[in-house]
Amino acid sequence: MSKIPVYFMPGLAASSTIFERIDLPKEEFEVILLEWEIPLGNETLSEYAKRMSNKVIHKNPVLIGVSFGGILVQEMAAFLNPFRVIIISSVKTNLEFPRRMKVAKTTKAYKLIPTSLILNVENLAKFSFGEKIKSRLKLYEKFLSVRDINYLDWAIEQVILWERTEVDAKVIHVHGDEDDVFPIKYISNAIVVTGGNHAMILFRFRWLNEHLPELIRNGIKKGD
Repeated sequence: MSKIPVYFMPGLAASSTIFERIDLPKEEFEVILLEWEIPLGNETLSEYAKRMSNKVIHKNPVLIGVSFGGILVQEMAAFLNPFRVIIISSVKTNLEFPRRMKVAKTTKAYKLIPTSLILNVENLAKFSFGEKIKSRLKLYEKFLSVRDINYLDWAIEQVILWERTEVDAKVIHVHGDEDDVFPIKYISNAIVVTGGNHAMILFRFRWLNEHLPELIRNGIKKGD
């Protein structure tokens, strides 16, 4: 029996090492880890998604994305024929953005963010994983590998200006009830992980290892 190909896309500025604790049954799944590329000029999110989709060499892949990676895999799905699309700690449309992100779009305040300051490890960790970083900076530093200003400027703008307003009904959404980047009160129709924060790919990996195989195989059954 051929294995199910599962492509993982990390969150904003993060490397694929954030998935090091994810362990899918090797006899059933082939795991492929994707990495962020530096955007080309004024590349749109759709253009970027098309370029990233060229890295997917399997037919009917499973696409799993975290945070901004979750937004990206939804855009990649337009160029592929995925078997499943699963997003973790992310959003299905811009309607699930918190109010501060909607205000940033309207006022264009995101253009005032001094991206060079975000390159500081503590600020980048807060930006990518949420405010509740506590004493885990050394850990987060390990996972934050993309510190290119052009990438950060581009990525922040692509998130804030994301145009999707209609939910793709096929997308499976896994979300923590303590996510401080995309608060659960704005999220609908998600599988809620109790105690999960925006960095739950790191800290609720046991839950994910237990449930991801079934979500990949069978999706969400009626009544779930």
